[in-house]
Amino acid sequence: MVRVAVEACGICHTDVLTVEGGFPGLNYPRVPGHEAVGRIDALGAGVTRWKLGQRVGVGFLAGRCGECSSCRRGDFINCFNQAITGIHLDGGYAEMMVASQPALVAIPDALQSIDAAPLQCAGVTTFNALRKSAAKPGELVAVQGVGGLGHLAIQFAIHMGFRAAAIARGAGKKDLALSLGAHHYVDSEAADPAATLRELGGANVIVATASNPATFGALLGGLGPRGQLIVVGAGPEPMTVGVSDLLFGDHSIEGRNTGTPIEIEDALNFSLLQNIRASIEKVPFERAPDGYARMLANEARFRMVIEMSPST
Repeated sequence: MVRVAVEACGICHTDVLTVEGGFPGLNYPRVPGHEAVGRIDALGAGVTRWKLGQRVGVGFLAGRCGECSSCRRGDFINCFNQAITGIHLDGGYAEMMVASQPALVAIPDALQSIDAAPLQCAGVTTFNALRKSAAKPGELVAVQGVGGLGHLAIQFAIHMGFRAAAIARGAGKKDLALSLGAHHYVDSEAADPAATLRELGGANVIVATASNPATFGALLGGLGPRGQLIVVGAGPEPMTVGVSDLLFGDHSIEGRNTGTPIEIEDALNFSLLQNIRASIEKVPFERAPDGYARMLANEARFRMVIEMSPST
């Protein structure tokens, strides 16, 4: 284990599971926050790879058991006994936190802590959704939602060489989507997104980032042959799928949940290389509850980050 002096921590919708007690078996007291970045302040016994003063991140996954069948096959993200930062262990809404050695992420020197924090969750989730998809450079990728996840997914899609279409309700986010690099903007209030995507040739991949799963199923009709609907957004509503939309075209639906520490490092390094950043609003540590409330009310544009000091 190591002790980390926190410099910045993102505020995420998943933190609601801790604050509102939504995670089964949650024990209090518990400090939320799984997008933490700071410097190692103390090393526990057996820590060999990391050094005092090194800047590290701690993401959603707090460590792996190393013994279950998933771990034995190297599938660490699906560890049967996976601990979650801010739920099973105290997270980054604090000046100090403790983390396990396998959970640590090396932060590139050129990336500011406040920029690195949200890339450890929203960043790696959308990065992995696209990187692990079947889409090839030049093919059409659609991103549903231009919010905390979506505004990053659009940037990753463009810099991975895809032709990107952004889907959102109303015309209000058109300018933002196009400024992020989207080649097409689909106003879901003015036109059927699936029909519009078919007019564009059909999407090879649709990344659903919105928080209303009830809208996901209707997107299947916008996929091209063997297209994938990749779900990264979450919400309480069920997702309804028309079986014919799934069968005709050999379409598939996948979920993508965060990433391992080494995958977070990949996302951070790619973001640094391509100058991809989250749009953030900073709040000082003493105003963390205000930042949480702003996130909960969907008023953030687009990621709230707790900043411990102006120098981070």
